[in-house]
Amino acid sequence: MKIYTKTGDQGETGLLGGVRVSKNHPVIQACGELDETNSLIGLALSADLPDDLQQILTRVQNDLFVLGSQIAACQSASSRAAELSGDSIVWLEQTIDRCSEGLPAMDAFILPGGAPAAAQLHVARCVCRRAERAVTGLAAAGGLLKDLSQVIVYLNRLSDLLFVLARKMNFLLDSAETKWLPQK
Repeated sequence: MKIYTKTGDQGETGLLGGVRVSKNHPVIQACGELDETNSLIGLALSADLPDDLQQILTRVQNDLFVLGSQIAACQSASSRAAELSGDSIVWLEQTIDRCSEGLPAMDAFILPGGAPAAAQLHVARCVCRRAERAVTGLAAAGGLLKDLSQVIVYLNRLSDLLFVLARKMNFLLDSAETKWLPQK
């Protein structure tokens, strides 16, 4: 099977269900933001992360593919989209709580950075927030045949998880967090 199909050479692409849209369509924008988030998580996984964090992020990567299929099917009656597990958001919340245990209390905003793996997770968090904005905009525009509210909630929790994982990596690697202290 060839990787190129030539069906997008005129600036259009196909969605699940056969609908064709411009490559700058909001659905494609949202899918692209999810892909970037997933790729940045893959970059973070290339660092020397503890096994439990690798397992968490690998599950997240799989979930992001599911979310992408839901978005790609939001303008059709297609039943080909994968479904997010009913407990995925609860799992994210429980994982956030578990990974937060033992971290120093926050008494100020924290500047992104620290150890390379933590910095990569911070970048993934920022792109995840961008994906959340893209999906929220898509949902607000209306005219969708699929409800994206669970996708939005998932992305909101995921960005929180990525923040906590960045903090956890800095903590595990004894890399100091830099507090944001506004100039007076």
